[in-house]
Amino acid sequence: MLPVTGVLYLVIYWACLGANVFALIDAVRRKPEAFIAVDRQTKQIWLMILGGSLLAQWLFNALSAGVLSILGLAAIVATIVYLVDVRRKLIDISNGPRW
Repeated sequence: MLPVTGVLYLVIYWACLGANVFALIDAVRRKPEAFIAVDRQTKQIWLMILGGSLLAQWLFNALSAGVLSILGLAAIVATIVYLVDVRRKLIDISNGPRW
């Protein structure tokens, strides 16, 4: 049986990894022109950032550095910036809010 901190770490890790996968899939689905229209870098740059974030989270967890490593934290921040700022603006410019 895992201690409470171990379970909490696994929940945080899988939540961060899931958010990163969701953000990467969402960025792949968006049109390149939309990124330029909202003035938030290009689609290729965001794909590299989110792909690198996913790789960093996966790799550093495999090396037991996990979410608490500096690159793991940077990966989480990049994912949150995409989901909270960029994705929201992309939705506003492309289709409007989806209910």
